[in-house]
Amino acid sequence: MLDRVIPEDTVQSLDQLMAKLPGILAAAPKDEGTLEIIVMRPQPGERVVPQSFEVTLENGLPGDHWKRGSGYALEDGTGDPDAQICIMMSGVIRAIAGDDKSKWPPAGDNFFIDMDLTPANMPPGTRFAIGSAEFVVTEVKHNGCQQFIDRYGRDAVLFVNTGKGKELRLRGIYARVTKDGTVNVGDTVRKL
Repeated sequence: MLDRVIPEDTVQSLDQLMAKLPGILAAAPKDEGTLEIIVMRPQPGERVVPQSFEVTLENGLPGDHWKRGSGYALEDGTGDPDAQICIMMSGVIRAIAGDDKSKWPPAGDNFFIDMDLTPANMPPGTRFAIGSAEFVVTEVKHNGCQQFIDRYGRDAVLFVNTGKGKELRLRGIYARVTKDGTVNVGDTVRKL
């Protein structure tokens, strides 16, 4: 199981996080960004951080616990294809957890991308490519949970889940693989 990522005495207040929001949004590229981290989650609470990964229509990130219905599941208990890949803006996790990228994977996202993922820039239905793989943004809502609170603090989840943060989808988005391919840390993320 993953422990608290941010020591209690260094957790930022909601006001401190909100003060960073204009800078996060201004710095986030609109049409072409960068894949900063890939995270595969074999079991709940477990993280593997590869430099490269093959993604597939059938399995998303093969070996990720998504396929077993962790999170959003279909009636048969398997993972909802519209929740195959969870993605967070790197500027948001950086504001919460700092520049040390080893503190990012516990958030539970598969990709951390330096790109504007707000609904105005990446609404559901937006197609994008990373490396040789292609994806589409889905309608599934991505919300912070108790584990996010446990790892990053209550104000971090308020930042991403309420008011302006919820409106801007600061907790992130879900996407579905539309073309098998290889993604690599450092790849360009581009809207299609």
